[in-house]
Amino acid sequence: MSTIVLKGIEKSYGAVQVIKGVDLSIDDREFCVFVGPSGCGKSTLLRMIAGLEEITEGDLLIDGQRANDVPPSERGLAMVFQSYALYPHMSVADNMGFSLRLAGASKDERRAKVAEAARILHLDKLLDRKPKELSGGQRQRVAIGRAIVRKPKVFLFDEPLSNLDAALRVQMRIELARLHDELAATMIYVTHDQVEAMTMADKIVVLQGGIVEQAGTPLELYHHPRNLFVAGFIGSPKMNFFPATVTAVADAATTIQLASGASLAVPVRPARQKAGDAVTLGVRPEHMRLAGEGEIVGEVMVVERLGGETFLYTQLKDGTMLIVQADGEIPTGLHERIAIKLDPATCHLFDGDGLAIERVQRHPLANLRRVPTRKAS
Repeated sequence: MSTIVLKGIEKSYGAVQVIKGVDLSIDDREFCVFVGPSGCGKSTLLRMIAGLEEITEGDLLIDGQRANDVPPSERGLAMVFQSYALYPHMSVADNMGFSLRLAGASKDERRAKVAEAARILHLDKLLDRKPKELSGGQRQRVAIGRAIVRKPKVFLFDEPLSNLDAALRVQMRIELARLHDELAATMIYVTHDQVEAMTMADKIVVLQGGIVEQAGTPLELYHHPRNLFVAGFIGSPKMNFFPATVTAVADAATTIQLASGASLAVPVRPARQKAGDAVTLGVRPEHMRLAGEGEIVGEVMVVERLGGETFLYTQLKDGTMLIVQADGEIPTGLHERIAIKLDPATCHLFDGDGLAIERVQRHPLANLRRVPTRKAS
């Protein structure tokens, strides 16, 4: 078992509080991703788990044991940083086995563990090379290999792909997902890139201003965001938002009126809203459909053609800019006026405080998570 539990974790630097009471449970073999904008506290939270930052208040439990005062070297964790931090004068094999050498492991033990990690990371043929002879992706794999040889309880990753180019980041995301499946290990990963979070995580923890805005599976956060912040942060391109006014509330739907004058019955459960209340309608770009007539009409200002799909940046009469995802072959050009049809079943509604109003039906895949099928040997 390799579980992490945070109970009321706080972190302050003098009078400045940066982590404001985080409660979180990370299960055995779970791939948990901390995501949020710069300065939200995700790296600080990871460093407190690693023991590199002191916990001001609260308890950190590793496999059920309080670890607040346990030295980093005795927590059974291994951390991979943004910078590779490889010794330039050492070979790949020596870099990967250096921690074992410091721990007094025999040469045969070091060789066996390095060989196993190299096999997992496809570094078998590179063991004699120096870091300067490796690509960025290969160097990062060496840094990960240095963590693997220690056979830690939990892997900690602090934005490990941010120094790589776009193509390498995609490749390394695949490598890390495969690594998690092969090792069946508990992993905690920090990133500001929500695409990384969506594609790799079993559980996403969205942080903002030192608090957890929402934690859940990627599809749960995508289909059922708790508030406007999560709705706008999860999803690429981001969700479109429209001011609206409640005109009627029923058991199966709340009817709203948009600034354009169009009415829409959104299938949400009745809450505290009443006729006349201001709300926010949220619609994802991929859930908008071009039609001859629609609830929204605007002028296309930018066209992004990506081959399989096209993004239309459309300006409404009131100056609001929204993004519409359309088929890659659509002939729409600049300054064309388009009408957009909305499907109420895919719309989200948020109250005056920015909190989501519960939808009538939950998405059937919202709680879907990836479960490793084998245990690490």
